[in-house]
Amino acid sequence: MGGAGGAPGFYVGLGLALASSAFIGGSFILKKKGLLRLCRRGRARAGQGGHAYLQEWLWWAGLLFMGIGEAANFAAYAFAPATLVTPLGALSVLVSAVLSSTFLNEQLNVHGKIGCILSILGSTVMVIHAPQEEEVSSLESMAEKLKDPGFIVFAVCVLVSSLLLIFVAGPRYGQSNILVYVLVCSAIGSLSVSCVKGLGIALKELFSGKPVLKEPLGWVLLVCLVICISVQINYLNKALDIFNTSVVTPIYYVLFTTAVMICSAILFKEWQHMVLNNIIGTISGFLTIVSGIFLLHAFRDMPFTPDLLPLFLQQGRADLHASWRSADRHQSCQHQPLLPSEDKGSRSTEEEEEEGESV
Repeated sequence: MGGAGGAPGFYVGLGLALASSAFIGGSFILKKKGLLRLCRRGRARAGQGGHAYLQEWLWWAGLLFMGIGEAANFAAYAFAPATLVTPLGALSVLVSAVLSSTFLNEQLNVHGKIGCILSILGSTVMVIHAPQEEEVSSLESMAEKLKDPGFIVFAVCVLVSSLLLIFVAGPRYGQSNILVYVLVCSAIGSLSVSCVKGLGIALKELFSGKPVLKEPLGWVLLVCLVICISVQINYLNKALDIFNTSVVTPIYYVLFTTAVMICSAILFKEWQHMVLNNIIGTISGFLTIVSGIFLLHAFRDMPFTPDLLPLFLQQGRADLHASWRSADRHQSCQHQPLLPSEDKGSRSTEEEEEEGESV
């Protein structure tokens, strides 16, 4: 496990990340149940500008679950590597899909079930091969990391590319190319995760009795986090408004997680002490999760019928049905009368009588 197997903080962060996914996934179901109850009562729907959901306790329960999940996810970054915590966020999609098929009677097709299995397998592989980040236990050490030339170059590249995407590519290609706004969210999101990591360390120090509130770095990280999240929400909403959600979600997950893994590798040197098999395992687990999320989202509205099978499988299916029919005919022949000649004689007699009547 990349050397992190003996660290109790690692398992605390892992547990918080899993709990976060469970709470966030369940929050969507509670909110949806509350909205459906309002719809059955004939109240104004949220999509039509109504705010009756503010009087529905199920919706507030979903909001509470969302807050608990986000708080757990925030705390997880203080204990476990960001390369582990961020990809495990995909499990909230899995939890939401499974619970919706159970409590909302939404069908989970074959593609979705395969996607769920792949997401679980990929998450397991990533946990086993998770990298051990370099120790960052105080704001002083975090400040030293932020001064690293590699991270400064990375942050400058992110800011410059985001500005170019917003002011140059956005007006020209934002309405036709899905990558423009999603790239902005993903690039800025990698910096927001770094801010969350620093604030998590600051909170740990605060609870231990250190005078963190007097440190300017904590307040700078808080301001940067608010700015980054505001930019993310703004351009993610633009992408969702223009393009299909089933397409935006998997692309955003892949790009955002990739950007976070690169940022964490540069800032915290997570990959520096990993052996080759752990690097391959981490990348393989991430790609497996990506495949599962893609299947779960991109084909969720597509019914699985035999016509979707490849031609050679359709041919094999046709041959199988033909063999079944021939077996049924052979079985029916085994149950024919023991005196076929008498049957033939009686059948010919009946035919002669019918021909005589017709004449």
